[in-house]
Amino acid sequence: CGGTEQSPINVDTAQAIFSPDLRPIQLSGYSLPANKLLKLKNNGHTVVLDLPDSLALTGGYAQQYRAAQLHLHWGSPSGPGSEHTVNGRRFAAEIHVVHYNTKYDSFTEAMVHPDGLAVLGAFLEVGHGENQYYHEILKHLYDIQEVGQETLVPGFNIAGLLPANLKLYFHYNGSLTTPPCYQTVKWTIFNQTMLLSHHQMSLLVSTLRSPDDELLQNNYRPVQNLHGRRVLASFPSTPSVKHTPG
Repeated sequence: CGGTEQSPINVDTAQAIFSPDLRPIQLSGYSLPANKLLKLKNNGHTVVLDLPDSLALTGGYAQQYRAAQLHLHWGSPSGPGSEHTVNGRRFAAEIHVVHYNTKYDSFTEAMVHPDGLAVLGAFLEVGHGENQYYHEILKHLYDIQEVGQETLVPGFNIAGLLPANLKLYFHYNGSLTTPPCYQTVKWTIFNQTMLLSHHQMSLLVSTLRSPDDELLQNNYRPVQNLHGRRVLASFPSTPSVKHTPG
């Protein structure tokens, strides 16, 4: 997993370059009926929800991408576990929705090509109320505590797992964060965080087991060197107009 375009990274908002060309991310087909069953699995590294390729990215990227899966990264009861950080700050957890370029026949074929993958990332934090969308995943974790266990989850609106505002994000070229770490990912990291209840977050960090039969925790990769890569922002991160109070 060497290389000069590895992920995750620390997003330094002062260094991010505002790019007016970055259009809002548009999702298509993300709202699934309950009779569409999705496979949820503990693969030993994380919890993975397989997504049908009817889910697609139709805006914000120059090319069309269809969904393959989503998964989560988290910490432990004693500390946060997002993969990306912002200005050195690590969030409680992070969701990744993985897509592949429609010009390739499959995720496996796409992942070796420079324009092969697009991943949407969002940060999770603890808020007050239960998050109904995350509940659709978290309530099934007890069924897949052991490595290799899987279960079927009724379809729901997958878009609810991501921020409502898909206009504000950071964008950079990076890699998969697990081996083989191919440097073929166009990353979108949303600026708005998702809120889970305290109970939901503790379910996430304290339910699944690892291949060593310990609790699966802190399943994030440390931030990687930028090596001169540019991080773009879809919004000016410092206000260009100074407003005086009142």
